[in-house]
Amino acid sequence: MEKLFKLKEHNTTVRTEIIAGLTTFFAMAYIIFVNPGMLVATGMDFNAVMVATCLSAALGTLLTAFMSNTPFAQAPGMGLNAFFTYTLCLGMGIPWQTSLALVLISGVIFLIIAISPLRGIIISSIPASLKKAIGAGIGLFISLIGLFNVGIIQTTPAGLVELGNITQGPALVALIGLIITGVLMAYKVKGAIFIGIIGTTLIGFLFKADPSVPGVMVTQLPESISFLGLKALAPTFGKVFTEGFAGLGAIGIMPIITALITLIICDMFDTVGTLVGTASNAGMLDKDGNLPKGDRAIIADAIATCAGAVVGTSTVTTFVESSTGISEGGRTGLTSVVVGVLFVLAAFFFAPIAGIVPAAATAPALIIVGVLMLKSTMEIDWNDFETALPCFLTIAIMPFSYSISNGIGFGFIAYTLIKVFRGKFKEVPVLMYILSALFIVMYILSNA
Repeated sequence: MEKLFKLKEHNTTVRTEIIAGLTTFFAMAYIIFVNPGMLVATGMDFNAVMVATCLSAALGTLLTAFMSNTPFAQAPGMGLNAFFTYTLCLGMGIPWQTSLALVLISGVIFLIIAISPLRGIIISSIPASLKKAIGAGIGLFISLIGLFNVGIIQTTPAGLVELGNITQGPALVALIGLIITGVLMAYKVKGAIFIGIIGTTLIGFLFKADPSVPGVMVTQLPESISFLGLKALAPTFGKVFTEGFAGLGAIGIMPIITALITLIICDMFDTVGTLVGTASNAGMLDKDGNLPKGDRAIIADAIATCAGAVVGTSTVTTFVESSTGISEGGRTGLTSVVVGVLFVLAAFFFAPIAGIVPAAATAPALIIVGVLMLKSTMEIDWNDFETALPCFLTIAIMPFSYSISNGIGFGFIAYTLIKVFRGKFKEVPVLMYILSALFIVMYILSNA
């Protein structure tokens, strides 16, 4: 382990890395069920997508572990799967097989960018203040995910947000778990977040999920454990080649361009944002503000997107929930190995067991991580409005638009425009002009 992952060099231990891996896996295990539940609306087979979700997550996470020795996990991204389902398939009427072809093409283009010098130039072009804002924005975003998952915060029929019913069900259990985890964190207990997840899961056996439904508790044991096997992949595996590419000619050039720009930008900046923001908060960046071997983590992400399209799922990206394991002390690829192995097991027979951990148990972990990631705002000069506005937009737009890439896009555009109107053209890296323009084009095309 020491030779593979250099644990001493990263000031960590096997025990810490395993706990971090377990924490990350349980924080993101919901994707095993949520992703197929969403993609099934396109006509895809639920079990096939579930296995594809687990296998693509395992591949991307294990590649990250061994290529970059960093503690990040991957899976089909929330937001990107919604774009796949509701925009490409249901909105634009593109068959899911052809939509997978678009995902594969976007993954190949992303891979070309990732292995070229352009990838390093992109990361180094991001101003230091925006890197800090990205970390804080991710913190608010991941907290909002936790709050929404259990109904502490909910949407109104008018599309606004309001406080949900916090006196019963998952919301109440999550608040109890938040107090428990918060107290453990205050006492600086090692593994506080993981202990909080396990403790809240057990508490969930004592509370009804819905008072009107007898016998259904917040935490449920699986009725059975079934072995799916690779045969479950048959309805989706390879369909991108046998049926997907053949349908591209019927779409039209502009829809293809719109889809590819959106997929590439969202995947790239979700990944870069998560890597830079989370690593910055954890003190993992070097003196130049870069994540050591972060380029390899990006390459692993691009490969996983391509593989995901082949087995039958939407865009795979680096998961923001990786920050839960990093907050537990995960610093090397061993954390990712644990996550990857658990996804392999889940692909075949472990999924129902992973489902024992309810959203009420992972929500406190996400909220706590949000607290920890907000500390990066202390390093932003809020007295300088040229810096303050772009950073604020980056932080605010991420949770409010439910998208990491949107937050980065608004921050980039605001930063560039303010500098230009202030006559400080030379302070803006050339690539920032290009990226800001690309974000503007993406917003125009996606709303055309």
